[in-house]
Amino acid sequence: MKIDKEEKKLIESIENGEWRPVRDSMGLRKKVLAAVKTTMLKDQRMNIRIARRDLEALKARALEEGMPYQSLVSSVLHRYVTGRLVESRK
Repeated sequence: MKIDKEEKKLIESIENGEWRPVRDSMGLRKKVLAAVKTTMLKDQRMNIRIARRDLEALKARALEEGMPYQSLVSSVLHRYVTGRLVESRK
């Protein structure tokens, strides 16, 4: 697996002992889990038609990411509607 510059810096800082435990980590964990549960609540169903080529590409990308393709689609849509989906410039 290839490691980029940012990942190398993180690894070095961890190995150098620059990381400290978070105070009240259990309290923080509970808050984060509660936020995840409310954010990721999926209580609506949506059916769409999509080109076979696009669906196959979604499934391939989801496999690369190690997640179900439906979860990938949901994540992309969520990032889009919240303004956090950024177009990459290749």
